[in-house]
Amino acid sequence: MRQRTGMIFQDRRQAGVALARALRDATDVDGAVVLAVPRGGVPVGFEVARELRLPLDVFVVRKLGVPGEAELAMGAVASGGLVYINESVVQAFRIHQEEIDAVVAREKLEIARREAAYRAGRPALAVEGKTIILVDDGLATGSTMMAAVRALRPRAGRIIVAVPVASRSACDDLEREADSVLCLETPLLFHAVGEFYRDFEPTSDAEVTSLLAKAASND
Repeated sequence: MRQRTGMIFQDRRQAGVALARALRDATDVDGAVVLAVPRGGVPVGFEVARELRLPLDVFVVRKLGVPGEAELAMGAVASGGLVYINESVVQAFRIHQEEIDAVVAREKLEIARREAAYRAGRPALAVEGKTIILVDDGLATGSTMMAAVRALRPRAGRIIVAVPVASRSACDDLEREADSVLCLETPLLFHAVGEFYRDFEPTSDAEVTSLLAKAASND
């Protein structure tokens, strides 16, 4: 489902409130769990979970940056070890398998570190057979979200991808993978997620940890 309202979000928290209201109108979320992609997806997911009175956890996915062009994704690796590779990017940049393997190994270590730090000793939410609402602050290529969907597919009853803004190509790709996709904004001209936020300051590890602890205390 795509909504084009021309909205510029004040910040991630305000975007999360708008996303929660759209989700409530669009689909049945009873018994669902919210999994936010850190870091930027967590403030959005926190508001979604609070508005819909659902439990919140993280699902850590790390972008695999092109060697020498770290901001450009050649794929992603998700919690649990699933790797998604964007073959068109790999071919365009002539990236060798050894280079891919090195980046994957590094990012798997970072996933383990973040999961331990963010949950502060709490167990991961049980998601088997449940409706999972996967949330991020936006999608450019969609590689990280694609990895998350594919990693969770064997365990989930239903997967809903929900984001405030996304490129049209990312939405198209994810609609073929998820059970439902909700993008509040799919602009014709899309350069970067941050263009659609007035405040797009980086989310810190400390903020992620704090929001997860706050959500857990309200369960």
